[in-house]
Amino acid sequence: MFGRASAALLLALPILAAAQSDCTTGSLECCSSVQSASNPVISTLLGLLGIVVGDITGQVGVTCSPITVVGAGGTSCSEQPVCCTNNSFNGVVALGCTPININL
Repeated sequence: MFGRASAALLLALPILAAAQSDCTTGSLECCSSVQSASNPVISTLLGLLGIVVGDITGQVGVTCSPITVVGAGGTSCSEQPVCCTNNSFNGVVALGCTPININL
């Protein structure tokens, strides 16, 4: 069992390293949803957080957590992997997100 987990981790590391290199302007995140800031639900959420919708470029990631290449727990993303320029909202939202393909 440990051998399979180690092998999976070793196979995932180069893929995540490649994705990390594509994300040079922000952080690599795993978000449950990625939407336009103009989406009514997203714009309401942003308003509650005091974020001005007109200032946002790119997509908005919702319920995000960082993807790291260290450790087995942070090496997978079953939702949408994205590169975000601003994730200073404790994972509630991430701003300036661009989808990243980590399934090379």
